[in-house]
Amino acid sequence: MSRVPLLLRLLVGIIAGALIGVVSASAGFDTPVRVFATFTSLFGALLSFAIPLIIFGFIAPGIGSLTQGAGKWLGLAVGVAYTSSVLAGLLAMATALTIYPSILGDVALSTVTNPEEGLVEPYLTLALDPPFTVTAALVLAFIFGIGMSTLKDKTVQNLTEDFKTIIQGLLNHVIIPLLPIHVAGVFANMAYAGHVATIFSVFGKVLLMVLLLHVVALATQYLVAGTISRTNPLSMIKTMLPAYFTAIGTQSSAATIPVTLRQAKKAGLRPNIADFAIPLNANIHLSGSMITVTSCAIAVLTMAEGHEPSAIRFFPVILGLGVMMVAAPGVPGGAVVTAIGLLQSMLGFDDTMIALMIALYLAQDSFGTATNVTGDMAISKIVETIGDRLIGGNTETHDAEPPVTTVSTQ
Repeated sequence: MSRVPLLLRLLVGIIAGALIGVVSASAGFDTPVRVFATFTSLFGALLSFAIPLIIFGFIAPGIGSLTQGAGKWLGLAVGVAYTSSVLAGLLAMATALTIYPSILGDVALSTVTNPEEGLVEPYLTLALDPPFTVTAALVLAFIFGIGMSTLKDKTVQNLTEDFKTIIQGLLNHVIIPLLPIHVAGVFANMAYAGHVATIFSVFGKVLLMVLLLHVVALATQYLVAGTISRTNPLSMIKTMLPAYFTAIGTQSSAATIPVTLRQAKKAGLRPNIADFAIPLNANIHLSGSMITVTSCAIAVLTMAEGHEPSAIRFFPVILGLGVMMVAAPGVPGGAVVTAIGLLQSMLGFDDTMIALMIALYLAQDSFGTATNVTGDMAISKIVETIGDRLIGGNTETHDAEPPVTTVSTQ
């Protein structure tokens, strides 16, 4: 099985899951979907438990390996991620304000049904609380990483490197091999419920524009990264395709870290930079989600009576959303949940508008997450290149190849 390319297994999982869901719905027989739903529930619990460990296990030693200027590298990474998210939001705002009045002007805002209705419940669920939250993992990683970078004694650094090796084993031997089955389960349940097709049929114009903007954003990110680093952007994008398709199935930037990290190293990102930047960007770089939240919010405002979207009104919202995306957890639906408070306070969204917003967002959540994940490589490459020029000096000290893996992605 390890010789079968991961990308192929992911595609088979997506197709097989969708077919199982459609056939089960047609036959009125939900047992196969419930079996898959049980697996995805248990696997999801394991992922939720492991995500903070993954974040700490890779970010802390990654920052610690930057033996000079670790704080500067961290500040640079956060600044580039925020800039990318804001620019993605401005792109979506400009496009939506130009196009929506003509294609949505006559559409009336109506009550939206619960987008989670119709999903099959698993036979068994497992309450597996993570040892600490994603935010706590990030803070601990920052504290330990920056602290280790200032220590002459490398005992703590070695301990975190050993912990990273343990987590790498979990990823390579358990999580990555089971991801295609998890993806199949997600798509089987979505296909069985049928609500995604319904939402796409009603809001197809909005969602099509969002998907096209995702492509534009990714093309721009990789063009910039390739230009400043003198690397072939098409080659980088091709190498990152397994991460893109994994994210479509998991709907989680954080859960896709194992594949993103591995493909980023294959695409030419230096290992110690990848170990630091990829897990970090999985939680702070959500340009795809930024495009979706902005596009959907303006669509809802366009359809709602008494609300007139404008660039002057929406620009400060973009700046606020950029911060919210940095703070949003890299889990399914995390971006829209994080943004709800801002939409209510700054744009006056009511319950119906929020329900519509959630429905629109969840309909494309997989693709927005895939854009986030795939863009992480480009953003990390930009950070690597700028950091070498402005901070410089030390990132060559841990240029060893990544640990031996058991799953081939080529």
